[in-house]
Amino acid sequence: MTAAGSAVAARPPATVRRITLDADGTPLSALLALPEHTPPRATVVALHGAGMSAAYFHGTARPDTSFLALAADLGFAAVALDRPGYGLSARRLPEGQGVMEQATTIAAAVRDLTARHLPGAGVFLLAHSFGGKPALTIAANGLVPGLLGLAVSGCGDEYLVPPTATTGRAAQWRLNWGPLRLYPPGTFRASGAVVAPAPPRELADAGRWPETFRRIGGRIRVPVRFTFAEHEHWWRHDRRAVAQLRSRLHAAPRVLVDHQPDAGHNISLGWTARAYHLGVLGFVADCLRPDGDRKEHPR
Repeated sequence: MTAAGSAVAARPPATVRRITLDADGTPLSALLALPEHTPPRATVVALHGAGMSAAYFHGTARPDTSFLALAADLGFAAVALDRPGYGLSARRLPEGQGVMEQATTIAAAVRDLTARHLPGAGVFLLAHSFGGKPALTIAANGLVPGLLGLAVSGCGDEYLVPPTATTGRAAQWRLNWGPLRLYPPGTFRASGAVVAPAPPRELADAGRWPETFRRIGGRIRVPVRFTFAEHEHWWRHDRRAVAQLRSRLHAAPRVLVDHQPDAGHNISLGWTARAYHLGVLGFVADCLRPDGDRKEHPR
């Protein structure tokens, strides 16, 4: 590790605290991290996948896997939401919500967030796996005015494995995690704070996503970044699949599709989490540039 890298690693992590947001009467729990010495450049709202919780973005196995701490350290406000049916809302919504309902509920929570906290230059959505579906729907339907853009990992538009397929424990492990060597020691001992029961309505809705995305993809008019892990086994991400994904997003001003080496589906909990998170925050910073100064990404 370089001296500069050592200095960054040794810096005390940002404080992460729990908050509750009001989504038009539905309480959503969340984790919030703010820059300590400067106003936030923008607010990144992070949405976890199925069977996870907001803590997915604040992995504790190693401090440098925490997206929330890194974002705050680099000058962004970062909020990881417990999606509808998780956290505080689980009692009110024991069955959860489908994609369209979640998009509406999450957008209401974002309105509450921006009313009570300074969002900087605007809101950017970061989403993993199932969380990508309401995030993309929010963008397509314009539910968050002035949305800067979004970054999605572990979600595409064509399944490799049907989400309703019945598989054994070993197969489920391969789909959700991939090889053990991709994760720091202690990741799975600490996973009790990260995993959560997946509400049945969102699981039932999962199989409809390819058709839904075909309908809404062309309405997305903000920059989009997709990242597929090297060991992503839920979604197709070969050259043909990537070309098809891009074609769905023909109205987006920029579309970037990345592949993260040495990573499994749960990309934000692995050894390469920091590299992935830095890429996301670089994309957020790029979305903040005036139009003429933005980098041109390949389509």
